[in-house]
Amino acid sequence: MAQLSDDCFAFGGALLSVEAAAALIAARVPPLGGTETVPLARARGRVLAADLFAPHPLPPFFNSAVDGYAFRHADLRAGEETRLRLAGRLAAGQQAAAALAPGTACRILTGAPMPPGADTVMMQEDARLEGGALLLPAGLRLGANCRPAGEDVAQGALALPAGRLLDPPAIGLAAALGLPALAVTARPRIGVFSTGDELATPGTPLGPAQTFDSNRFSLLALLAGLPVEPVDLGILPDRAEATRAALREAAGAHDMLLTSGGVSAGEEDHVRAAIEAAGSLVFWRLALKPGRPAAMGVIGGTPVLGLPGNPVAAFVTFLHLARPLALRLCGAAPVPLPRFLAEAAFPYRKKAGRREYVRVTLCPGAPGGLPVAAKYAREGAGLLSSLTQSDAFAELPEESLGVAPGDRLVVLPFAGLF
Repeated sequence: MAQLSDDCFAFGGALLSVEAAAALIAARVPPLGGTETVPLARARGRVLAADLFAPHPLPPFFNSAVDGYAFRHADLRAGEETRLRLAGRLAAGQQAAAALAPGTACRILTGAPMPPGADTVMMQEDARLEGGALLLPAGLRLGANCRPAGEDVAQGALALPAGRLLDPPAIGLAAALGLPALAVTARPRIGVFSTGDELATPGTPLGPAQTFDSNRFSLLALLAGLPVEPVDLGILPDRAEATRAALREAAGAHDMLLTSGGVSAGEEDHVRAAIEAAGSLVFWRLALKPGRPAAMGVIGGTPVLGLPGNPVAAFVTFLHLARPLALRLCGAAPVPLPRFLAEAAFPYRKKAGRREYVRVTLCPGAPGGLPVAAKYAREGAGLLSSLTQSDAFAELPEESLGVAPGDRLVVLPFAGLF
């Protein structure tokens, strides 16, 4: 279990910047520890537990990069065409029985080992054959169209660093190095609560003053994309003592807790007070829109994140708080949120001193230009459908006072976030 001291953070009470919150997490939250070995087929999305050094060179032998003809570069005549006798044929998976004799060339296919003595390949598209001989033009470069052993990864070189999220390219590289399984970090157990008497779980009867709980399922789905074990803990009632007891009990059985709702200053917002009563508060309120009423604390050594109840705000704060905290617990190297430039197709005004995220839809711009970002028609943080009808967030930094049509802005595509 993750164990943080209840006084390892200082709560100043002021609005905290996104960067300051991330820095607190990076500096004060240790990785969970623990490893297991999993086969490559189940390694996707896990975190590599230790540096992986190549046990073999990749490729493992000197081979042809193309279909063509292998020969000795020293046989080429300076400044004139060279005629070489054809002798033999090698396909991938075959090995030459003998060294290539001087004055001869060997038909070779992509991936086949170079015959001993050969050091250059002529592509078949450029080759000219005449009466069982290969005619080579002058000026061919030594080593052309060949792949030396270890060209991709040298034996003993660092192939993948510890903390690397194992995506398909990383798994493919491990397989190419002959590794059937990898040591990965343990998956943190992350418990997810929703809060509020106004919520009902989908599939249960809906009371006259209730809505169906969406945040819990959104957050569980977001966590499912990380190397963690999400745990559904249901809905907390709007009662202070019950909230405090539930958080205290869950903290003892999980490596991290995630709640939504109940962190503002309303009469029925009990999560922040419960964190303070059962442990300690790290921070409350971010300089962020949507998502200001977010809280982080520690209960019995377990980090607890209280996200806002509005669905869009919960998504935004998850990306900036829950995602880096979960990755930190499982020992992953920092994974920046994907960003690229776009051109604004809308006017927008904002206050200085807070970062804002505006839902936008991207479309191609002028040829050779940036994509164009069109703003979603409405702005409410409770509009969950806005996330299904947009495809990116436009990120407006703290110092910005807004944008005008034609301005450049930074966007975060949903495809790389969710």
